[in-house]
Order: sequence, then structure tokens, then C-alpha cells
Amino acid sequence: MIQITLPDGSARTFNKGVTPHEVAVDISEGFARNVISAKFNNTVIETTTPLTNDGSLVLYTWRDDDGKKAFWHSSAHVLAQALEELYPGVKLWVGPAIENGFYYDVDLGEGSISEKDFKQIENKMLEIARGKHDFKMRSVSKADALAMYEGKNEYKVDLIENLEDGTISFCDHSTFTDLCRGGHIPNTGLIKAVKILSVAGAYYKGNENEKQLTRVYGISFPKQKELTEYLHLLEEAKKRDHRKLGKELELFTFSRKVGQGLPLWLPKGAALRERLENFLKAAQKKAGYEMVVTPHIGQKELYVTSGHYAKYGEDSFQPINTPAEGEEFLLKPMNCPHHCEIYNTRPFSYKELPKRYAEFGTVYRYEQSGELHGLTRVRGFTQDDAHIFCTPDQLDREFKEVIDLVLYVFGSLGFENFTAQVSIRDPKTPEKYIGSLENWEKAENAIINAANDKGLNYVVEEGEAAFYGPKLDFMVKDALGRQWQLGTIQVDYNLPERFDLTYKGSDNELHRPVMIHRAPFGSMERFVAILLEHTGGNFPLWLMPEQAIVLSISEKYEKYAEKVLNLLENDEIRALADNRNETVGKKIREAEMQKFPFMIIVGEQEEKDNTITVRAHGGEDLGTISVEAFSEIVKKQVNESLKTFK
Repeated sequence: MIQITLPDGSARTFNKGVTPHEVAVDISEGFARNVISAKFNNTVIETTTPLTNDGSLVLYTWRDDDGKKAFWHSSAHVLAQALEELYPGVKLWVGPAIENGFYYDVDLGEGSISEKDFKQIENKMLEIARGKHDFKMRSVSKADALAMYEGKNEYKVDLIENLEDGTISFCDHSTFTDLCRGGHIPNTGLIKAVKILSVAGAYYKGNENEKQLTRVYGISFPKQKELTEYLHLLEEAKKRDHRKLGKELELFTFSRKVGQGLPLWLPKGAALRERLENFLKAAQKKAGYEMVVTPHIGQKELYVTSGHYAKYGEDSFQPINTPAEGEEFLLKPMNCPHHCEIYNTRPFSYKELPKRYAEFGTVYRYEQSGELHGLTRVRGFTQDDAHIFCTPDQLDREFKEVIDLVLYVFGSLGFENFTAQVSIRDPKTPEKYIGSLENWEKAENAIINAANDKGLNYVVEEGEAAFYGPKLDFMVKDALGRQWQLGTIQVDYNLPERFDLTYKGSDNELHRPVMIHRAPFGSMERFVAILLEHTGGNFPLWLMPEQAIVLSISEKYEKYAEKVLNLLENDEIRALADNRNETVGKKIREAEMQKFPFMIIVGEQEEKDNTITVRAHGGEDLGTISVEAFSEIVKKQVNESLKTFK
């Protein structure tokens, strides 16, 4: 007999050789019908894998991320089989599940795949799926695995040559077999809906010096209805694409001459950034932060000391060599080493801590050109960075106060659906991190305790920590249900050691401060991109570049329109006047497209009565009212969305 422990902590006894599916049946037959994947002792297995020893079992359905991963991984196998049948001689490389769907990289030789071929591939996949073929794993010796592909597929041969004998397995379904580690749904019949999304070029091993393969992207679902809903979301995402909206709203642009991944902020975008910065600066001032400014470059030695050069040197721009012999500078990849040096300018007593240094600091990373994407992945970006230097006794309070600040930012910007992720080190790869195990454990425990005390809904993820310390990441869902990482707080015992930071304690001895890294926005560029897509360009009223536009019915009412505009500006309402010789209908349509929250229409009657007619974005008619009444409406809406930070 063996004992199986379930996620709720309960334990059940079974005969040795019981499968995850049989355990699911023991829980509930209805539940078992929905189980599509499993993990045993943190290792992905099949639902038909016999369990031969005690352990912890997690059963996944389509509703779980790991269930979707198994579903999409299995669908990648079906895609590969379809491609083999449709394109004789095709050579397969790899086909993983990704965040939304799956892909397979293939060498088509002289052949090609275009959008006109998508339907044929989808039909072939569904034909295979309807066969309800079981996915079956089997172990294979290295010699047999090589023999299977020798002279037929050099990509698989290369993969196998880098595997250890005894660790190699294949997955079979129908007439198809593929090199695979495992993690599948029970059979192909669960796949009811398929869509090929796109094709792209992908270099073998991601190396631009290697051959370019064809990457086929797809997605699949257990119900046609879910695919239909997903495709609708895709269309909505296209409408909300921040690159499209950024151009339409004249917020930012890119220039080939300036360089890839280096955004240029246009006047409206610069004003929007400034409002975001001022919003956070005001909250930070209340929370006791002091603003600092650091240069865009630093000596290479600075980043060697911090450890960033060893960890991120390959992702940095090349060193800048000066005329002085041996003198090298780097474009700043991180702000924290500079802030450590600011702390080091004079000695501190425990009575003077915590010190909270904040900066909107621009940093630079050399992202590969293929990874650049609008504002979400750039080479130069501004972090709303701050570093808190505190005593160990102050750590808990300071960490919780940073959580409060992050939640204030989210609340004021309409991000209400989020979870937290405690990102800790992977104990199996200690070489990825710096610092002592003791300090790591203290830092990880501090974050978990703070998250518990604040009642956060959080998960713990191994291997997601920064190289110098664990962190609390906030995973936000936008209006389309997509998840983004926004806001991060990190506890760091290591940089204070590397920079020899100290303070004099109550015992008159020198002690090490603890360092908290935090960035509620993350980066201004990425945050604006996500906010654009979340709101569709309809920002909270307090953040809008212009909150209203005054539309005169004809040129005769220009002076009255200017008078209204001046009254609004006196009430600190951002507004423009459109006095063009165009019909008011055309002006309203263009104002709608520009996302103006309010359209103020003025003509003969409004001038006579000293009033305005107000229309809200989306078509709601607010009637004819005084400018003073309209100002009160705007102020009330701003106050409701922009909470006060305490």
C-alpha cells in the first residue's frame, strides 16, 4: 500500500500501482472526468502513470494553468503529426506549450506555409483528434533514440546527443511518435476546437547564424465556444494594441534613425508621464521618500561590485572606453548600485534609519531586436525606482508600507483584479544567486510573513527570484483577462554586504542595513503600454491628457468657446477648443476617436444663457448646465478615482 497526499493536506491509502486517474475517481467520478493532467512529487506525469511510492499528488483540469499547459503541449503533438502528413519530408524540431497555445518549429525544406494553408492544417488536426488516440509514454535508450532519427532529422539528433542515457523518452499517439519528456492529456479526443494563429521565422536554437525554421503557432480548446470567445478577445486586443492607440492618441513614436527600442515621447505622452510621476511623487513624499538623481552611466567597476555585470553583462550595451587607459563606463542597467553609493556618502546611526531614496531613473539593456515590442520591451526605459535602507527590526513595517503604496497605485488606476507572487530562489541551482543561504531564508520569510499579515492572495514560485534576493511580484489581470507582472518589491541582504554599507547601532557597533528594492509601476514605458491596453485609451479622468474639448457650432461662437475654455482652465480642468469651420457632427466623431471624456458644445443658445451643453464619451447626454456645475462633475469623478494616500 502507498499513501497519497492531496493539495488540501488530506492523505489516502491505495494499492501500489494506482494511477492519478484512479485517485481522481476515488475522489469523485465527476471530478475524474475533468482531470487531464497530474503532478506527483512536483514532477509532471501522465494520468495513466502507475504510482509506486508515497508522495504528494496534484490533479489538474482545464481550469488550471498546468492543465492548459498539458492540453496545449498535447495539441503541439497533434500539430506535428498533421504537418508530417500534409508536408512529406518535413523535419520537426521542438513544439512547446506557451502562455496562450503552442507552437512547433519545423524545417519545410523548399516548402512553405501561408495563411491560406491554415484551414487545411486545422482540419487535419481535428481529423486526428477525433480518433481519440491515447498518449503513451515509453523510455528509449540513447542508441535507439539516435537510430530513429539518424540520417533523417539532424535537429532531433542534436537534441538527443545532449541528453543522458536513461533519461530519454518518446510519446506515441496514433501512428505518430516524438521525442518528449511527458505531460499530456489522456487522449486526442479531448481536443474539440483548433485554430492556427500565425506562422513566423525562427532561427534554430535562437541563433541568427543558424538556419531559419518555420514556427507554426496554434491554440486549441475542449469546446468550440471557448475558441470563439478567445478569437473575440484577440480582435479586442488588436483594437487595444498600445502601439496602435499610442499612434492614434499621439503619445509616443519610434524612429529608425534614433534606434530600435528607444521610444520618443510626444507632447501628449510626455504630459501623461509627468502626471503619473507627480502622482507617485506626491504619495512618496507622504511616505517619507527623498528624491535623488543619478547619471545615465557608471564605471564598469560599479556593476562588477554589485554583481550586475556578471549576471547581466551580456544583456548590457558594450562598454564605453574613454581616452584614459583602462577606463570603462557602462550605460546604466540598474539604479540600485548608484543608490548604494549615495547611502555610502556619510555614516548613519540607527536613529536616522530608514533612509528611503527614490528616483525616476532611466536604464538601458541591450534586448535582442527580435524581442523588442512597442513599449513593453524596449532598450531604454525609466523605472520608478526606490531603495529603502533599514534595520532588520524595521524590515517588516517598511515592507508592509510598500505593499500599501502598490495597492494605492493599482486602486487609483483601475487595476482591481490581481494576485501576488512570492518569487524565491531555486534550491537546485544555487549558482544563479549571490549571498548566504541564511540571508536568503531570512529575506524569503520576511516576504511571506508580510504577505500573510496583509491578507494577500499569493502563490510561491521557485526560481523566479532576482539573483540578489527574493521578491514579491504583483500579477495584474487587465480588462481582457490577460495577466501582466506589474509592481515588484524585493528584500536584499546582499548588496549592502557587497558595498560595505553600515549604520551604528544602539550598542555603538557597526551593523549592516537591509535593503528593499521597489517599483510600483515597474517601468514607465511598460506601465503606460499595459494601462493603454487595459483602458483602451480611456484613462482615468485625472490622468487624461485633455479632460474636455469645447466644440463651437460655428465661427460666430469662437469668442464664447474661448471664454468657456478660460473658465475651465481656471478650475484646473485640462481642455482644448475646436473652432474649425466643420460641422459639429464631424467634430464630435473626431473627439470620440480621440477619447475626450467630455465634449462641450456651444452655440447661440448657450452663449445667450451663459451655459454649455455636455456630452460624455460614448454618447451619454449630460444636458445643458453651467460651467461651474460641469467643473463640479469633473472634480467629483477625479476624487472618486484618485484615492488619497494615507
